[in-house]
Amino acid sequence: MATIADVRQRPHERTDRWWIEPIFIVTVLGLFGIYAFVVSVMNNNYFHDPYLSPFYSPCLTTGCIHPTFPIIGNWYNLSPAFLIVGSPLAFRVTCYYYRRSYYRAFFWSPPACSVPDARAKYSGETRFPFILQNIHRYALYLAVLVLAVLWWDVILAFNFDSHFGIGLGSLIMLANVVLLSGYTFGCHAARYLVGGYLDSFHGKSLRFRLWEFATMLNEHHSRWAWFSLFSVMLTDLYIRLNAAGVIVDPRWVLR
Repeated sequence: MATIADVRQRPHERTDRWWIEPIFIVTVLGLFGIYAFVVSVMNNNYFHDPYLSPFYSPCLTTGCIHPTFPIIGNWYNLSPAFLIVGSPLAFRVTCYYYRRSYYRAFFWSPPACSVPDARAKYSGETRFPFILQNIHRYALYLAVLVLAVLWWDVILAFNFDSHFGIGLGSLIMLANVVLLSGYTFGCHAARYLVGGYLDSFHGKSLRFRLWEFATMLNEHHSRWAWFSLFSVMLTDLYIRLNAAGVIVDPRWVLR
């Protein structure tokens, strides 16, 4: 990857601190990647009744502390997070907004508007591994399935020993799935699927309303992308700290 000094030496008309944004993106995405890998490997403290970490949902093995769909037996000895992390990861990696962000930040391609590309040649996304970006629509299908399970987890998060209740964790999990939903259904692929490919909405009022809603979300797609990224990490951290006994979840339960 080219250094800041290398790109600065190439001619351009930018006089502001344009390099702050790509450095910020590298830092944030890098730290999130490290955090996600570490908590996935740890394989503990991901459930604090009735809260299940989004990194471990749906939990697919019989060895899970709180199995969601125990379809895999005890022969699987690795972290159950590895079985589902690929779906949301593929969806974010192939997302058009994230592609723009990490192409600029990690590959300096280009690092900013009006700043030359660090590479001498441009091949677009026609070569491996970048040609895999075309799976974005299919990654969306899997991401929607995972999102549906996360909404079910939220419903369970208000159930305390068969009694309705509200805990701080319940509200944090709810906020997380709302942000994830805004990010998922506001993505360009979802907007295209609900009606973006149509030449005319005449006689298709429902498709138009869905497309209009997706367009409204898409207008702030970058915000949904960043806020939902942070919310996933904060939700996991909150559940993890409660499960480890570091903090106590405040709750109000109807008896």
